[in-house]
Amino acid sequence: MSTSTRDRMIVGAADLLRRKGMTATSMREVVRHSNTPRGSIAHHFPGGKRQLLEAAIEHAGREVSEPLALLLAKHGPVKGMQHFVGLWRATLEETNFEAGCAVLAVAVEHYASDQRSESEGELEAQIQSQLLDQANGIFIEWQEIVAHSLRDAGLPSARSRSLALLAIASIEGSVALCRAARSAEPLDLIWTELKHSFEQALL
Repeated sequence: MSTSTRDRMIVGAADLLRRKGMTATSMREVVRHSNTPRGSIAHHFPGGKRQLLEAAIEHAGREVSEPLALLLAKHGPVKGMQHFVGLWRATLEETNFEAGCAVLAVAVEHYASDQRSESEGELEAQIQSQLLDQANGIFIEWQEIVAHSLRDAGLPSARSRSLALLAIASIEGSVALCRAARSAEPLDLIWTELKHSFEQALL
């Protein structure tokens, strides 16, 4: 029961991150969104919002890295990425283009505590730096998963890394464009270009 409550809070926080961003992901909102007891916050996350965000970002990273690695291992870099882009398309459409990337939300927003005071400015800056480091590590992990697949398909290491960076940056950017346009068209167009780049590199 205890683990279930904690997990629900983490999943709820990750969902709020991808829908509303880091600033709106307050402890109060997480409790409401995850339908968990308010008293469970201090028990499961004695470090407060910072600790919960760290757990939510880790969860969000795995939500991408695990299916990405499985799809690429099963289908190879081109077909695997095509299936992965399809998952993103489905997520966008199923959430009416409300849900983006929780990790990207952390990368583009400033951290603020739920009860901010002037004296907490320095601490907030330190937490912001740590959260950015965590997000960067996840982005690098995703790139390495794609690069590994490209290397296995015969592409040189340097070219694999650059194409992997292009893929992750393009998909992340196109997801944001899809949310703004309330349409999957940007993701579809980006995938057409990425597929061409992958196929040309692997000739």
